[in-house]
Amino acid sequence: MTLFDGSFPFYPKSEAAFPFDTACAVIISVFITVFATFIIIWPGIQGKGRSFWILRVVTSLFIGAVILTVNFTRDWETGQVTVNTSYKSFSNAVVNTNIGLYIGLAGINVTLVGNPVNQINETISYNEHFSWSFGEDYDLSYNEGLERGLPHPILYVAEKFTPNSPCGVHGQYRISGHYASLTLWAAFCTWLLSNVLFSMPILLYGGYIFVLTALLLICSLLFFTVARHFPMCNIRFGSASLQIGYGGSFWLTLATGLLCFLLGLAVILMNWMQPKKLKLVFNVSEGEGEEEEEQEVGPAEQTPKDDILMALRGEHCKVTVTDL
Repeated sequence: MTLFDGSFPFYPKSEAAFPFDTACAVIISVFITVFATFIIIWPGIQGKGRSFWILRVVTSLFIGAVILTVNFTRDWETGQVTVNTSYKSFSNAVVNTNIGLYIGLAGINVTLVGNPVNQINETISYNEHFSWSFGEDYDLSYNEGLERGLPHPILYVAEKFTPNSPCGVHGQYRISGHYASLTLWAAFCTWLLSNVLFSMPILLYGGYIFVLTALLLICSLLFFTVARHFPMCNIRFGSASLQIGYGGSFWLTLATGLLCFLLGLAVILMNWMQPKKLKLVFNVSEGEGEEEEEQEVGPAEQTPKDDILMALRGEHCKVTVTDL
C-alpha cells in the first residue's frame, strides 16, 4: 500500500476510513495553496474593483476545485442499510451492521461497520474498493477479496457488479463513468481557458466559454444517469433492501454547472447592457477597452478629432502642427 492508492498509507490492511481519498486531499491542498497566494496578493490590488477581484478568485477556484475533485470522488450514488446478517461464509455468527454502497465514476466502495464496532471478538470496520475503470480488472479485485476472506456482506454486494453477474450493471456503469469522466476533464480545460480570457480584456468570449463549461458539466451528469435507465438488481439482506440514490458528488456537480451557466449568462448580458460596470467587476481600465476598439476599427478608418485641415483637390500640402 502506497501513499497515492486512495487510502491511508499506514493501515496494515486495505481497510480505510471512508471517504478519505488522497487524490481529493492533494487537489484540495493545491487549491487552498493557490487561494492563500491570492490572499497575499490582494492588498496590492488597487482600484474600485478590488473587492470584485477577490470574489472572482474565490468563485473561480471553487468551481475549478469541484470540477477536478468530483472526478475522483466515490459518492455519485450512495445507499446504506442497517441489518442483522451473517458475518462470514461457513459461519453461524450473526452481527448487526451498517452496510454502505458508494458508486463513483471509476468503481464502487462497500463499507461494513458494526453496531457496535467490536462484536464477536473482532473489530468490524471495513471499506473495500472495487475498480472498473479502463485498465483495471474488476474480477481480479473481487477474487482477491475472496482469497483474503472478506466478510460475506461485502462480497455479496460486490458480486452484483461483476461482469458475469445476472444483474448486468457492470458494463453500463463502466461506460457511463468513463464518458462522464472525459466530459469533466473537458470542462476543466474550458474552465482554464475562461480564466485566461477573463484576465484579458476579452470578457465576452470568457462568458461564452463559461457557458460551455456549464454545458459540459450537465453533459457529464447526463452520461452518468444513462446507467440509471437500466433496472438495478435488488440487493436484499433478509427483509431489508439496500436502496441507492444520487449522492453528494452528483448534486455538487449539478449546482456547479448551474452556477457556471448563470455567471456566464450574466457576463454576456452585462457586456451588451452595462459594459462599464462589467469592466469594473473584472478590474479592466477604460483605456484597455478603448485600445481594443481602436484595433477593431483599424488605422485607415481612424480620423483625428481636432485640427482638421482641408486642402484643394489636386494640391499637395505639407503642414507642421505645433502644440501650444
